[in-house]
Amino acid sequence: REISVWTTLLNNQLPAAGINSVNRIAAFLAQCGHESADFTVLQENLNYSSLRLNEVFGKYFVKAGRDSSPYGYRPEKIANLVYANRLGNGPESSGEGYLYRGRGIVQLTGKYNYQSYASVINKSLAETISYLETKEGALACAIWFWNKNDLNRYADSERLTEMTKIINGGTNGLAERLSNYNRNKDALNDTTPSVTYTLKVGSSGDRVKMLQTILKIDADGIFGKNTETALKMW
Repeated sequence: REISVWTTLLNNQLPAAGINSVNRIAAFLAQCGHESADFTVLQENLNYSSLRLNEVFGKYFVKAGRDSSPYGYRPEKIANLVYANRLGNGPESSGEGYLYRGRGIVQLTGKYNYQSYASVINKSLAETISYLETKEGALACAIWFWNKNDLNRYADSERLTEMTKIINGGTNGLAERLSNYNRNKDALNDTTPSVTYTLKVGSSGDRVKMLQTILKIDADGIFGKNTETALKMW
């Protein structure tokens, strides 16, 4: 979705950040793609049912003896509870849990982290919130996080599991991240940067197959109606 906008931003920002090799680019796209649902989600989704809250945030509900019913499908109320008194946030009543909820591709979360990033980009907290809700800001923050944690070093040695733990806090979605990494790497190795190719309905061949693989549809190498529809949806 809006692939041309993301492509321009990535081409502008990645090289300057040292994300400039096949391994590094493939890992960055795989990790960020997983965290943001293929660059379509730039804010944390907290619209959970009361039942789901006991599964996702059990520590604050069922395990704490708290009834989750009043919180179901109330994102602001949920965030203010689960992020209260940590990550630099004040108590539940402060509203800072929701104000500093996850934003950006890798979801910067908590007042302390917002303050840290705001100082780097020389913006106020309010300006930083607005910036993170843009594609440019969401990507810039992801790159800042990437370099802050020296993730190029992990990409160079293909230590994707360790990288995932740094990004995710665990290994959630590791299989998909690895699959995406390998697919991205294959696609990048098969790309000739100096040549521009235009694919359209009627095109065929390996580059159409590459596009179809990225779109996660049947890679028959023929750019037909199904490929056109999948590309528009993406």
